[in-house]
Amino acid sequence: MGKLICDSTASSPVIPWRDPTSTPSSIDLVDTSSWENVSSLEDQQRKHLTKIQSKGVLWKHPQDQNVSMVFRLSHGGEVEADGNCLFTACGKSMGVKTVSCARDLRRRTVRRFLEDLGSEKEAIESAIKHMYSPDLKSGWGIHVVQELKLLAKKDDREVLESAISELVHLGMQRELAAESIYKERCIAVDDGPSWAKYMSISGSPDDEYDIITLQYTEEGLLTVDENIYGHAAAFGDDIAIECLATVFKREIFVVRN
Repeated sequence: MGKLICDSTASSPVIPWRDPTSTPSSIDLVDTSSWENVSSLEDQQRKHLTKIQSKGVLWKHPQDQNVSMVFRLSHGGEVEADGNCLFTACGKSMGVKTVSCARDLRRRTVRRFLEDLGSEKEAIESAIKHMYSPDLKSGWGIHVVQELKLLAKKDDREVLESAISELVHLGMQRELAAESIYKERCIAVDDGPSWAKYMSISGSPDDEYDIITLQYTEEGLLTVDENIYGHAAAFGDDIAIECLATVFKREIFVVRN
């Protein structure tokens, strides 16, 4: 996955949009060698990114289709493939590479989200519930595996573990016991306030909550990721991207291969 972060308020470096059959001039050619040096990419991904880099990405104004712009994609460097990748990438694009920068961007994202939540609360919370607390009675025609995200307070982990162990001693399977206790005592990510708590988690010992993930197939519980050491971070989703874009008054594009 590559990210385009472009300043929509300034004069951005752009290239003319070309049809696939047109022949680019020497002026339009760009250096695509950077993608050859990205070891984590598959051949097909590298091919697609090289094509996007040489062609550009067309953006049209959502309210006025006559207003358009072509942005250029470039490789800005490697980031760890963890939950902090969106925020780390944004920090790198601003020339800041510290861990504290990524955490600060998380805080600013969450703060902006809470400030704007009231305007479209019902639609936003419906989207949150769909992503993190889906109805397990439906959706199986689209998904093979569905996940429930729960938040466990770090301070409560020993108490939760003790409760799970009690059920195990009574003869219950460990994963079923964990599912029962976590669903009963942890916070489901299904509304604005719980999303704010979730998106604040960077996998740091300073986090207030740990992420618990329950995975299901149509047949029932598949796995329980208890995240015992609290290293899991919340991946930046579409809501987080929109909040970041608003904070910095920029267009943020995610290019998927």
